[in-house]
Amino acid sequence: MPDAIETRGLTKYYGETAGIVDLDLSVEVGEVFGFIGPNGAGKTTTIRLLLNFLQPTRGSGTVFGLDMTADSVAIRSRVGYLPGDLALYPSMTGREFLLYFSRLRGVDTAASTTLLADRFELDLDRRIKEYSKGNRQKVGLVNAFMHEPELLILDEPTGGLDPLMQQEFATLLGEVRAEGRTVFLSSHYLPEVERMADRVGIIRQGHLIAVDTLDGFRSKVQSNLSIEFAAPADPSGFAGLRGVMSVEVHDGGRLLSLSVSGPQDAVIRAAADAGAIAIHTEEADLDDVFLSYYGQGDPESGPGGGAP
Repeated sequence: MPDAIETRGLTKYYGETAGIVDLDLSVEVGEVFGFIGPNGAGKTTTIRLLLNFLQPTRGSGTVFGLDMTADSVAIRSRVGYLPGDLALYPSMTGREFLLYFSRLRGVDTAASTTLLADRFELDLDRRIKEYSKGNRQKVGLVNAFMHEPELLILDEPTGGLDPLMQQEFATLLGEVRAEGRTVFLSSHYLPEVERMADRVGIIRQGHLIAVDTLDGFRSKVQSNLSIEFAAPADPSGFAGLRGVMSVEVHDGGRLLSLSVSGPQDAVIRAAADAGAIAIHTEEADLDDVFLSYYGQGDPESGPGGGAP
């Protein structure tokens, strides 16, 4: 079975300005793939190329094995898309707008539209020009999900939603994943990606600089440990261990605070041998991962890269 999304050397220039450069990306069928980076990093350019809204400068891409350029009509019939710059017809009601797109697809979505609107507490009979930003976003979400597509491509999907609706969206995404469908989730709102994604790709200045699971990323980023002892411990026994960046002594040596980069197994073994009575770990979250890749350095350098 081909991947849901695959690109090879995909590149787009706007004149002299790079949108994305040599993007090699694989998204497996059935996974939620988070695609993160700040505004202007190349996230939306990638999506527009996949859907043939833009033509690549070079390189290629497929969706379910179909060529993104030659087979774009067939691809779009299998995709639910929510753009980051959502544009609606203001004079239509929500129901009229969704019925219009249902007819364009040639699919009867009346039942699923009603269910989704109820879940998102969306009044379909108000005109779109009367909607708040959050309600307009709900129309876009219903439009993306209502025909039960094999692949959902979602660009900043929770913009304007209140916390309750964000939670409902997360629940819906979990149901989609359980059904074996695929989600390509582009966002710069990191808690959203952290909560939902199976794997994450980080894009910087048009370059895909890392792809991994969240646990994989965490293992590469500095974590903080607090180790409690019944009696004072010797900090020198920890300072030279693999990955230990710093050791601070508190309470006369009964509490050690360590910063650790990478796996913590050596530290935990040493703590057990030294008679630790408690170990508290503050793991890196996706914000820490993101900042480690975006703090300094060229796009290829990753965590701790050199100056530009």
